Amino acid sequence: MHGTPEESLKIENIVASAKVTDSLDLPVISSRIPGADYNKKRFPGVVIRMQDPKIAALVFGSGKVVLTGAKSVDSLTRGLEILGGKLRDLGIAIDEHLTYTIQNIVTSADLGKPINLNKIAIGFNLDRIEYEPEQFPGLVYRLEDPKVVVLLFGSGKLIITGGKQPEDARLAVQKIIADLSNLGLL
Repeated sequence: MHGTPEESLKIENIVASAKVTDSLDLPVISSRIPGADYNKKRFPGVVIRMQDPKIAALVFGSGKVVLTGAKSVDSLTRGLEILGGKLRDLGIAIDEHLTYTIQNIVTSADLGKPINLNKIAIGFNLDRIEYEPEQFPGLVYRLEDPKVVVLLFGSGKLIITGGKQPEDARLAVQKIIADLSNLGLL
């Protein structure tokens, strides 16, 4: 078990996008990269799954790529480099230094003890939360700064989504701990 909630922070998924070139021939890519998956009826891009790091790259004809499944910024960088290499191996002109934009970081955390969601729903700023236990067991809390959405569960577990940098989740957890402590709910 982790010590503090901040020590329990764990990136579950990073989604990022990149533009690797101006256009790509998807049938050629799917036929020449082993394990590439292309089914135009189901999805308009080629799916290339990597094992190390364990990332999926969704490659589109526009030259845009979406990377998903990364558990760290480092593995995201490595994954994009590997993808760039695979495309260069096919003779496609791909920039040496590819850059990506992080679209979403999903992080989990644990407050280390159960929390009373009913009391939180009453105590927190009402226009920032949604809590309908019949529909979903978590309380949805929208923060402004950092601009993330936090799902709080009665177990004390949290999911932070919408982050653009790893630090966003840490700030969100600090804010929630402060809010809960101020209300005497932690």
